[in-house]
Amino acid sequence: MNKITPTLELRKVVKTFKQGSQNLEVLRGVDLEIMPGEIVALLGPSGSGKSTMLQISGLLEKPSKGEVFLDGKKCSKLGDSMRTALRRDYLGFVYQYHNLLADFDAVENVMLPQLIAGASMKNAREKAEWLLSRLGLAKRFKHRPSELSGGEQQRVAIARALANAPKLLLADEPTGNLDPRTSEVVFGELLSIVKETKLSALIATHNFELADKMDRKVVLKDGVLVDTRASKFVSEENFY
Repeated sequence: MNKITPTLELRKVVKTFKQGSQNLEVLRGVDLEIMPGEIVALLGPSGSGKSTMLQISGLLEKPSKGEVFLDGKKCSKLGDSMRTALRRDYLGFVYQYHNLLADFDAVENVMLPQLIAGASMKNAREKAEWLLSRLGLAKRFKHRPSELSGGEQQRVAIARALANAPKLLLADEPTGNLDPRTSEVVFGELLSIVKETKLSALIATHNFELADKMDRKVVLKDGVLVDTRASKFVSEENFY
């Protein structure tokens, strides 16, 4: 039987930052595999290195040591143009702050990454409208970010991240800036569309209840990643 290739693999990833005369080792030999269609929650206390791990997974930073594989492709020696192409075609990003373009309406914000990738205006608009409708924004196509609520803006950001049909979604506290009720609704919509489109996803969150809705949880603590399926971590108290 052929082995299934992970969508994302981190192999012995180390990341060290220079702070004055000191070296700060944020990641200390992180190993992770995310399989096609798998949604993984990344947990850990503030400052544990979750954002750094996502940046490395998304080819926005290079590890000090170790290797990143996307769909089996070794990425450490790729040049900037190839890394940029992989981010455009293979990855989708959602952050805590939506970073929408203020002068463009909701549909245009979701069209832009598609146009950059070479889609036609017609196809880009159709895809943008489908995604926004799927996320409950059918009546908000022409609204600019300033005319949208926080939850609506984050829905547009999610649609934008999914616009180029990535294989892997990386999300850094995607609902961390929303109130609890809105957070639960938006997160539910995000998980629903990720499952529907059979994406892989790595989602950093502080919310243990939201993490429980994903396929699997891993925790980053003291620079080491622990898979909760094979550890003593069984409750929220053990994570922090």
